[in-house]
Amino acid sequence: MTANWLLAAAPMLIILLFMIGLRWGAVRAGPAAWLAAVLIANLAFGASPRLLALAQVKALLLTLDVLLIVWNAFLLYRVTDAGGAIGVFAEWVPKLTQDRGMQALLIGWAFASFLQGVGGFGVPTAVIAPLLIGLGFQPIVAVALPSLGNSWSVTFGSLASSFQALQSATNLSWEVLASPAAIFLGGACLVCGMVVAHLADGWRSVRENLGLIVILAIAMGGFQYLLAVNGIWSIAGLGGGIAGLGVGMLFVLRGRSAAERREFLNRRLGLALSGYAALVLLTLLVQLPWVIQRLDGIVLRVHFPALTTGLGYTTPAGYGRQIYLLRHAGSILAYSSAITYLLYRRAGALAPGAWRDILGSTVRRMLPSSLGILTLVSMAVIMAHAGMTDLLATGIASAVGTAFPLVSSWIGALGAFMTGSNTNSNVVFAQLQMRTAQLLGLSVPFILAAQTAGGALGSVIAPAKIIVGTATGGLSGQEGKVLRRMLPYTVILLGTMSLLASIFRHG
Repeated sequence: MTANWLLAAAPMLIILLFMIGLRWGAVRAGPAAWLAAVLIANLAFGASPRLLALAQVKALLLTLDVLLIVWNAFLLYRVTDAGGAIGVFAEWVPKLTQDRGMQALLIGWAFASFLQGVGGFGVPTAVIAPLLIGLGFQPIVAVALPSLGNSWSVTFGSLASSFQALQSATNLSWEVLASPAAIFLGGACLVCGMVVAHLADGWRSVRENLGLIVILAIAMGGFQYLLAVNGIWSIAGLGGGIAGLGVGMLFVLRGRSAAERREFLNRRLGLALSGYAALVLLTLLVQLPWVIQRLDGIVLRVHFPALTTGLGYTTPAGYGRQIYLLRHAGSILAYSSAITYLLYRRAGALAPGAWRDILGSTVRRMLPSSLGILTLVSMAVIMAHAGMTDLLATGIASAVGTAFPLVSSWIGALGAFMTGSNTNSNVVFAQLQMRTAQLLGLSVPFILAAQTAGGALGSVIAPAKIIVGTATGGLSGQEGKVLRRMLPYTVILLGTMSLLASIFRHG
């Protein structure tokens, strides 16, 4: 039994070895883990070539479901960045206040969460670290602040690509998953605010700004929750960030003259926000029943037969991931990118032919990570169809028992740390977490909430993301120092998720 369990765990152990021990990226470690999963499934678990081939087709559908969002989210970011929107935000936000604690909260927490909502992929730290250094923050603090500050919004950020991956990996709907995930992440939001204030100026800053921290946490976490549970989860992270910026702006502008307020609310800011306004309006529009009916005409789906291994493990017949192409979250992002490009061109913010550079940079940035996502998704699907995931879950349930809620968020964090992505963590570990919860009689939605919350919080200390921050913060080669500074705070955040998982263990 132990030998079979180790064989089932081998693909995940390979990821750990290659990514942590050898410091490989997901694009190199993913194919190795996928190949190991194929060989072990075939030779040790009786998965026939036909079963493996059909599982791979199912994995391709799941991968497409995720990549439609990932690619188009980055495309929208590139359009807005090329049009100067990110620069406008970067220039505008620091002018709101000269108070060090408030600067940290507004820039390193609210603004970072907004950037995570629209871009992700290390963008918040890359943009904000130089701003904070310019305001007098120590470089290590300048990198750690936005990294930790945006961590709570990772799952519903990047236009909810991580949440989409969670749905795809478990085949559970957003109606089941959204509320528990938003509850856990709302709790993380409050702790992130305290962490940011403490990093900025110790416990004094936490005490002096506690009221603002609570108000911003309620605004950001609460608005994200409302959007997520009402089916608008694709912009829940973006909405939370906007709410935080809006409330924070009202807080610091109170008492200022009308002329000063007009200075902040200028035409450049309106143009910068126009692309995101288009995204919000389109996302709301496709929620209308009559719009859904008209956009449901083109759907990509494949019906798979029941599949049984040589050892008797059966995957029931049914459709794989069904992708409604015209109203997919990725399609809405593509529409928004096109509208934003036209708005910026009309305003003269983009040069003729700028689309070539935008598309080229999107392909260069996203192609390598897409290969990593494909192989990791394929590995996870093959393991599930071969019965390997079920065997792993049974072993974990026997070993950990009722203490499993305490470790579920740490499993998610481990997946994000070794792959650099909450999306990948959900792909690799969501099925394992779900099956373990089922065996132990625990609440599956809340255990999966711990998984994705842990993955979100753990992703910010992944070496791949730390490198992005140190590069823009002038700390290349000092990644270890940044990690050591962030690690205690990450432990506190994950401990909070463990506590929530224990409280909500039975729903």
